[in-house]
Amino acid sequence: MYIALTALLPLLGGALMPVIGLKTERARDIYTEAVTVLASIGVFAVLLFAPAKELTLFKLNQNFACVFRMDGMGRLFALLVAALWPFASLYAFEYMRHAERTGNFFAFYTIAYGVTLLIACAGNLFTLYIFYECLTVVTLPLVEHEWNKEAFRAGRAYLMYLIGGATLGFAAMIITSCASGGAAFTPGGAVPGGADAGLMRLAFVLAFMGFGAKAALFPLCGWLPKASVAPTPVTALLHAVAVVNAGVFSVARCAGYVFGFELAQGTWAQCVPMALSAFTVLYGAVRAVREIHLKRRLAWSTVSNLSYMLFALSLLTKDGFAAGITHMVFHSLMKIVLFFCAGAIMVKTGKKDIHEMRGLAKRMPFTLAAFAVAGLALTGVPPLAGFTSKYLIITAALQRGGLWAVAGCVSLIISAVLTAVYIFTFLVPAFYAPETGGGEERADMGMPMKISTAAICLMLIAVSLLSGDAVRLIRGL
Repeated sequence: MYIALTALLPLLGGALMPVIGLKTERARDIYTEAVTVLASIGVFAVLLFAPAKELTLFKLNQNFACVFRMDGMGRLFALLVAALWPFASLYAFEYMRHAERTGNFFAFYTIAYGVTLLIACAGNLFTLYIFYECLTVVTLPLVEHEWNKEAFRAGRAYLMYLIGGATLGFAAMIITSCASGGAAFTPGGAVPGGADAGLMRLAFVLAFMGFGAKAALFPLCGWLPKASVAPTPVTALLHAVAVVNAGVFSVARCAGYVFGFELAQGTWAQCVPMALSAFTVLYGAVRAVREIHLKRRLAWSTVSNLSYMLFALSLLTKDGFAAGITHMVFHSLMKIVLFFCAGAIMVKTGKKDIHEMRGLAKRMPFTLAAFAVAGLALTGVPPLAGFTSKYLIITAALQRGGLWAVAGCVSLIISAVLTAVYIFTFLVPAFYAPETGGGEERADMGMPMKISTAAICLMLIAVSLLSGDAVRLIRGL
């Protein structure tokens, strides 16, 4: 309940931004950061001190009510979003300094924060679906912000792919809500024992694929690399954390809190998600290796890593569930740093393709050092966070056993090798090769970008060193 009320601050703050008429960039930046920081402080206060209460916003009938309620899963997602959003906003101030229509950009950017918080505190599948779709609507203008042909093509792809996923998710939501009297999120599942098992398994697959569209599950993954034309603050946060994690979070809600693990275990309804996830892991990694545009390479990397999470969830075991959520948290920190660095390179040097960035560490030492830390973590170099979460996923799959679990492990291992390829083929030339062009002055991040990137790098190092405690916390959800 209290998180839903806290979400009103960024919702109203963003909506009122054009009305207030902030006349200078400085005033706009101060206003945006104040709204974002106050909302995050509110989230932290609610998570620490507020009692758990339920809020019913409206009720159509006994099967469809808009309900807000917090549990451990929602608290974790809200904490992750609240911790990262203020730093992403701070980064965006410098990145967007000379851009056009920045007032509209920050208005929608702030509103998206509020919508993401409402997803975190949704109490049933109907409520989750409403705000899942609202997130698509409020982020579409951010994808199309550049107002050019490439941006509009990306926006159309974004909308078409996610509408396709929304259709599948809508069918699953209707079937499940009617069968379970509202599909309230319940640990172990809300589907009653007397429900038609065949129909519920179909609904589970529809939900996995439908909500998995935002998590870039094949074949609904093409929108994510196309959306990399958006400004980097969008691709860093909305397409590496909020939007894509909303997809993973929704799939996790369906698997663990609506359908339960036992319903689909050992049936075709488990094999289909496992096969699609395992294939997407490998497909995204191969596309990342072949991509020469830095942001699109990272986008294909995100496609691959999101399906690490989906594959873990599709194991339908407690260990798999915990491993998938762990990788969601760790990957968010790794990938937002990588996108921050990629955006800084592009906006400071104008270079986009990897072959143009040879020797760039001499000009941008801080940026390349931060990229190296996050890149090594993503590759899975111990003791960094990526090693822990990938190890947990592979261990959970081997414990689960079966053909598709083993195939998924093989896919994950090959993907890990390919991750090293697409990270190190950028890093090694950037540090050790002669600089392309040569003789240019330093062009490293400005202070707002450095503060944001350094803060999240420190978070990444902290969770790497305390990964055991983090995993125990997630297992206790």
